[in-house]
Amino acid sequence: MIKAVIGLGNPGKQYEDTRHNVGFMIADVVASLLKCNKKYIERCFSHIYLCEDHDLLIVKPQTYMNNSGVAVKNLLEDYDLKPDEILVVYDDLDLPLGTVRLRKKGSSGGHRGIQSIIESIKTEEFPRIKVGIGRPERKEQVVDYVLSPFKKEERILLDKVISHTAQCILNVLKYGVDKSLNLCNKKIV
Repeated sequence: MIKAVIGLGNPGKQYEDTRHNVGFMIADVVASLLKCNKKYIERCFSHIYLCEDHDLLIVKPQTYMNNSGVAVKNLLEDYDLKPDEILVVYDDLDLPLGTVRLRKKGSSGGHRGIQSIIESIKTEEFPRIKVGIGRPERKEQVVDYVLSPFKKEERILLDKVISHTAQCILNVLKYGVDKSLNLCNKKIV
C-alpha cells in the first residue's frame, strides 16, 4: 500500500515550469484532487501535503533534484515508511513527451534524483512513475534542456500527461501497482 507520493523537482520560482519539475507539477495536481493540506516539515527537507482522509503524504523534496535522496531518507525514517510504500514521480529524458511508465522497481537509468534516492535508502526496490520529457538533439544540451520550460506547443500535450499521470496515481492508491500497470503505461497523444 502506497503511503507517500513523492514528486521530484527543484525548489524556487526559476524552476517552476521546467521539464525537470514534472514531478512537482503532478504532485500538486494529486494534492488538489485529494483536497490535501500543505505543510512544510523542516526535518524531512520537504513540502508535504497531508491527506488525512486518505492516510497519505504527498511530498515535494526541497533539496534540489540531485540530492532528493536526503529528503526521501528522512521521510522514510520520520514516518516509519518502507521503500515499497512510496511512489516516486519524475521526468525521464529517455521517453518522449507523452509517454508514461509505471514500474515496481529498477535502476536509476542515469537520472540523478533517482540515483540519489537509491544511494540514500540503499535499494532500487521502490515503485516509480517515469514521465517522458524527450531528449535534446545533442548530449551537451541536457542540463539546459531539463532546466528549460516546456515550449508553448508542448503545453497541450503536457496538460494531458499531467492529468493522465494524476489519474494513474489515484488508481495505484486504490488498486496497487500491479493492477495499475495497464492503465498507467501509455503513450498520450
